[in-house]
Amino acid sequence: MKRWEVVRAFILGPLLEATTPKPGNVNRYRDFNDLTFYNFLFADTAVIGVYYEAVKTAELLRKGILEFSEAGIGELIKRAVQASREAQDANPNFGIITLSIPLIMGIILGRNMLDAREKAKLLIEESTVRDSMEFYRAIRIANPKGIPSGVKYDVYSDDSFRELFQDGINLARLAEMSCERELIFCEWLSGYGLSYRAFDRLYELVKELPLEDAVVRAFIELLAEKEDTLIARKAEEEEARLVKGKAGEVLKGRLSVGEFDTFMREKGDLRNPGSLADIMAVSLSLLVLRGLRMGIRNGKAWGIIGQP
Repeated sequence: MKRWEVVRAFILGPLLEATTPKPGNVNRYRDFNDLTFYNFLFADTAVIGVYYEAVKTAELLRKGILEFSEAGIGELIKRAVQASREAQDANPNFGIITLSIPLIMGIILGRNMLDAREKAKLLIEESTVRDSMEFYRAIRIANPKGIPSGVKYDVYSDDSFRELFQDGINLARLAEMSCERELIFCEWLSGYGLSYRAFDRLYELVKELPLEDAVVRAFIELLAEKEDTLIARKAEEEEARLVKGKAGEVLKGRLSVGEFDTFMREKGDLRNPGSLADIMAVSLSLLVLRGLRMGIRNGKAWGIIGQP
């Protein structure tokens, strides 16, 4: 697969995710006080260069010039987060970057898109303590909401790097400890199970619905299946469970998408389902990689899979 095809897919996917008017998220119609659609445009396009370097690094891994432990995933994530932060002043894409870089490399290493999952998982397993340290630096740059303090390996503690080193905590062990609090880490451990399921669902939905409608439907199905860990961290698990239940009501026809969106915004950004939005961004990147194009039908954008 050509380098720029992979990079393009992982840039366009998040842009499509940010554009689509999904309940509770920033989109081209709705902003929050501290996060706007423009933050996503600037941030998502700022990482192109680092994603290209991730592709080139994976090519060296594939040729055997580098070992998997030398992939430098943590540093690549940190550099992408830094590029994002230099382009704008918020944190719109830390989770997307964290998911995307191992998977981009896995796609270059793998025989196909399915094998890419295993290669990405292997990269996480073979990561080093230095990767975890660089990842912590990335978190400090991004400064995401809801990070707990006063815990073992506290991201913002001066002792955290010494603790990571002493205990030999690589990205895989970090993910094992953090999966309960953040879906992104669960994706690392599962070989991107939820992202690929969402991709499969989108692949079917774009055949039946306009592109935006397909993305909204797939996203609501995700919300009805999983509690969003960002909501749980910011507003406690009760709110996350409530959002999950409301999404289920939409699927049963008891609540309209508009009513659901109103409910999601009642408390500002506390019910903003950021973790599942990151999953959706990656699944859209996979869809683009699978050959997604667009066409206009009756004034609406439709997704078309395959060659023109």
